Amino acid sequence: MSFVERKMPENSFDLVVIGGGPGGYVAAIRAAQLGMKTAVVEREHLGGICLNWGCIPTKALLRSAEVYRNMQHAASYGLSAQGVGFDLAAVVKRSRAVSAQLSAGVKGLLKKNKVTVFDGHGKLAGKGKVQVAGKDNATLSAAHIILATGGRARVLPGLEPDGKFVWTYKEALVPDTMPKSLLVIGSGAIGIEFASFFNALGAEVTVVEVMDRVIPVEDEEISAFARKAFEKQGMKILTSATVKGLKKSAGNVAVQVEVGGKIQEIVVDRVISAVGVVANIENIGLEGTKVQVEKGHVVTDEFCRTGEPGVYAIGDLTAPPWLAHKASHEGIICVEKIAGLHAHPMNIRNIPGCTYCHPQVASVGLSEKKAIEKGYQVKVGRFPFIGNGKAIALGEAEGLVKTVFDAKTGELLGAHMIGAEVTELIQGYTVAKTLETTEADLMHTVFPHPTLSEMMHEAVLSAYGRAIHF
Repeated sequence: MSFVERKMPENSFDLVVIGGGPGGYVAAIRAAQLGMKTAVVEREHLGGICLNWGCIPTKALLRSAEVYRNMQHAASYGLSAQGVGFDLAAVVKRSRAVSAQLSAGVKGLLKKNKVTVFDGHGKLAGKGKVQVAGKDNATLSAAHIILATGGRARVLPGLEPDGKFVWTYKEALVPDTMPKSLLVIGSGAIGIEFASFFNALGAEVTVVEVMDRVIPVEDEEISAFARKAFEKQGMKILTSATVKGLKKSAGNVAVQVEVGGKIQEIVVDRVISAVGVVANIENIGLEGTKVQVEKGHVVTDEFCRTGEPGVYAIGDLTAPPWLAHKASHEGIICVEKIAGLHAHPMNIRNIPGCTYCHPQVASVGLSEKKAIEKGYQVKVGRFPFIGNGKAIALGEAEGLVKTVFDAKTGELLGAHMIGAEVTELIQGYTVAKTLETTEADLMHTVFPHPTLSEMMHEAVLSAYGRAIHF
C-alpha cells in the first residue's frame, strides 16, 4: 500500500490510534513516517501509564534510593558523608518533573511528525469511525484503527485501594508521608520495586506473595538469590501466602495473612496492592464488533489484527507480557503490516524483562526449568559477580549471570541475571537471541575489559566447562 500526500477531509485519517501510551504514540509516529495521515486520541497524559505513572517515575524514585544507599556507605569507598538524609517531597518532586519533561517530549515528537492529537476519550463508533468526547469532541473516520488503551491495576475484593491506607502504584509514587512500616501485596516487578524503594529509605517492609517464590516469572535460581538479598536488606518475605482481609483504624492497617494454613496479623502504616494488570476494555466500543475478548484481554493475531476488519489492538490491552517495550514493538509491527511492508511477527521468547529492585533482575527467554519441561536437553552456565574485576571495583560484588543452552544445537534458550546494572546488560543476550547466535558465536565474541559484560562471556563459557575466571 502506498500513502502519498493527498487531500483528505479534516477529520478523516488513514490511521487513528486510541491511546497515547508507549504503544500508541510509537505506532502513530511510525505511521506518519510511512506517509499516513495519523491521529492519536488520548484522554489523560501522552506517554500513558508507563511514562507518567509507571516505568519512568518509579525509576526516578529508585535512582534517588540508590544514591541515598551509596551515600550511607560512603566510607567503604574511602569517602566521608555526614548527616545523610532525604527529603521525601523533593524526591517525589524530582520524579514528577522527569515524567513531565518526557510527556512534553512525546507531545513534541507527535507535533514534529505531524500527528494530530485529540484530547478526549476515544471509542469505536461503527465501521471506520471513532467518537471523541472530552476537551475535544469529534467524530473521526479512518480505514485503520489501533486500540492502545492500556491497562490499570488489578483490584482484589476486600483489598480495594482507598488512596490513604491502601495504595496502588499511583499513590505509592506520590506519598505524602514516609511510612514507618509497609506491606506490599505481590512480588512482581511493580511490587518488589516499591518494596525496594521504601526499604532503602528506612521503612520496615513485608512482602506477601501468593506463589512459592518472589519475582515468580523469573528463573527459580534467580528468585532464590533475590529473596536472600532482600532479606539481608531487612525485608520480611512471606511466600505461599494469601491476604485474607484488612482492618483499618485511625492510624494504621491490620492485615490478616494466611501462611501454611495459619492466620497471622501484621499491623502496618500502609499497604501497597500490586497484584497485576487489568486491560482497559470498557467503554471503547467493542460491543457489536467482531473483536474477541478472552480472560479480560483483546485477542489478536501475530500482526495485532482483531476479529473486526480494520481494527487492531496492541500493548496491555492484549496478551502478556504486559511491558512497555512489547507494546512499542507491537505498534511498529502493526503499522508496517498495514503499510504493506515485510513485517516480522514478534517472538515473545526474545522480549527481555527487567525489574529495577536492588539488586536488579533481568532475563530473556526460557528459564532452566521451562526449557527442560519443553523437552530440551540443556547446558547451563553460571558466573558470579564476585569473579568480575569491574564488579569488585564498583563495590557491587553481589550477583549472578546464568545462561541456558540447547545441548544439541548450541542455541541460547535463555539468560537470567541478578546484580548491578543487569537491566542494561540483558540487551546483549537479547540481540544474540534475535540473531539466533550459537554458543560458538558468543564464545568468539570479544568482550571489553574491564566491564560487567565480561560476565556474560564467562557464563557462556561456563555452560561448556570453559570458564576462565571462576
